[in-house]
Amino acid sequence: MSALNIGARALNANLAALQVIGNNIANVNTPGYSRQNVIQQTSGYQQMGNGFFGKGMEIATVERSHNQYLTREAQKAGSVAAADALRYARLQQLEAAFPTGSAGLGTALNDMLNAWTDVASSPGNLTARTVVIAKGEEFASRLRNTASQIDSLQQTTKKQVEGTVKTINTLAQDLARVNTRITESQGSGHTPNDLLDQRDKILGELNKYVQTTNVHAADGSVSVFVAGSQPLVLGSRSNTMAVGADSTDASRVVVSFVQGGVSTPIPDGSLGGGELAGLMRFMNEDLVDVQNLVGRLALATATTVNNQHRLGVDLQGNPGQNFFNQPAAATGLARPGNSGSAQVSASVADPTALIASDYELRFEATGMSVIRLSDGTATPVGSLPAVVDGLTFNLDNGAGNPGDSFLIRPYEAAARNLQVAIGSPDRLAAASPVMVTPGTGNSGGLSVESLYASSASANLTDPVTITFLADGSFTATGLGPGNPAPDNPGPPPSYTFRPGEPITLNGWSLTMRGSPGAGDTFSVGAAPTASIGQNAGNGTGMLALRDLATFEGVPLSDGYVSLFSDIGTRVQGAEFAASFSANIADTAETARVNVAGVNLDEEAARLLQYQQAYQASAKFLQIAQSTFDSLLQTVGR
Repeated sequence: MSALNIGARALNANLAALQVIGNNIANVNTPGYSRQNVIQQTSGYQQMGNGFFGKGMEIATVERSHNQYLTREAQKAGSVAAADALRYARLQQLEAAFPTGSAGLGTALNDMLNAWTDVASSPGNLTARTVVIAKGEEFASRLRNTASQIDSLQQTTKKQVEGTVKTINTLAQDLARVNTRITESQGSGHTPNDLLDQRDKILGELNKYVQTTNVHAADGSVSVFVAGSQPLVLGSRSNTMAVGADSTDASRVVVSFVQGGVSTPIPDGSLGGGELAGLMRFMNEDLVDVQNLVGRLALATATTVNNQHRLGVDLQGNPGQNFFNQPAAATGLARPGNSGSAQVSASVADPTALIASDYELRFEATGMSVIRLSDGTATPVGSLPAVVDGLTFNLDNGAGNPGDSFLIRPYEAAARNLQVAIGSPDRLAAASPVMVTPGTGNSGGLSVESLYASSASANLTDPVTITFLADGSFTATGLGPGNPAPDNPGPPPSYTFRPGEPITLNGWSLTMRGSPGAGDTFSVGAAPTASIGQNAGNGTGMLALRDLATFEGVPLSDGYVSLFSDIGTRVQGAEFAASFSANIADTAETARVNVAGVNLDEEAARLLQYQQAYQASAKFLQIAQSTFDSLLQTVGR
């Protein structure tokens, strides 16, 4: 009977091995399947008078080829790769909203500024004036269109965030159910391989959406944590994540963790990897930064053009009005928990000093602080109004208590609402309110290139006489307060003259070229009304805006270049990150598959091995049967 038992056990064990190999081959292309192996062990022994004899073998269990470390590394790397890939795809969509060439914002901006050339050449030409207005409308239209595309991307990203969170919650519920089945199966003493594969597959899917941390329990279940320590799955119980509006800025969304009816906001940076992290980074960092850059371009351009246009005189002899509708002051958004009654806002003070960033205004026991959120720079201010980064921060109403704070987004709506305010060409303020008259006895070595009002000075039209000295410097009489001190102490005190370099005094800018002679004089004063039709001084001033350092040293005409280069840098960085993390994820997955995946060559070799073992076991069983039959026949006689 011992030989028969040995043969029968060997036959059954080898048949089971063949079944497992067949199952491996059948699942060679099944996602998440781990190769299974039959673990055999000896069936023990029996003691006889002449020694110990083995009782054959039996199946201990069927285990899967699995390395927990490699699986976890593959999940983590895949999570990071998913975040980078999705952010790169979204940034490509954003980049498409900023074309170059004739369809770009840069062309529209320069066309608007360059259109003043014809007005400066022929200030009475109504057609040239109409072209300036049309180019301004084209620039404003392109800014509004760009802002609309950014808003559209923001809305679709919000929808995708909501869908991603819904998928995460569904996977968490599925994982809790599989945990329950695994726990129930653990009592048999054997591992439920297919259930474990199913759980690993769910974990892999889950990590594509949000990076997780896993903790394995003694009962076979696994607990899953997101954002560092938030328990998304605890054994057979699952919690949820939710999407809601930001408590301060309703235009933004936040992801929260919900447990027991209590919602806890999750900081974007703690999400780690996964598509959700990529979406939140794109929406709350990339989109916000680009929106601020576009808004700064709109706000700085509109304010600069308006400031210069108001310094001129239109064809009807009236002071210039705003060329663009003046952007409204940005209202501060109160943070939750503010106890004071303060209402704050921010408006443009210096368009050449603007920094593309959101700000936070904090009320403190010793005063206030303005924090630039793009880099965390804090500027203490004693009281409001206060000017920081070219913005005037105002206290519109009420009073703030220590601990109160406000979010201020000065550029968020600037491009979206930009409109041209000038409707009639004769309202274009191309004339200058000041005129220069050379002295009758001048040597003729100097020529006037341009004269226009450069700032709203109270002494703009006061009579000023410039007299050149023998050394080439000049004196100025009739100046009002606030002008720069002479370069040379004298006597007499004089200013250094450089041909082609503007002389800026009393709020006007005078540029001359050539070599002055001793005693040459130039008188600057109010322009007569009769000269308005042929006066193009302010048109020249509008053209001079092209070279005005506006965007952190970049000229106004090149403002779009700095904007587009920022977007291009983001796209290139995201492309590299996506490619790099994808390579790491592929390497980690390959390492996992090398351990857990099915290799058809190996399975074919094992198939022949166990086939031969099965045939040998059957032959041994046949021999044992024959021997036993012979024994029965002999004893039975």
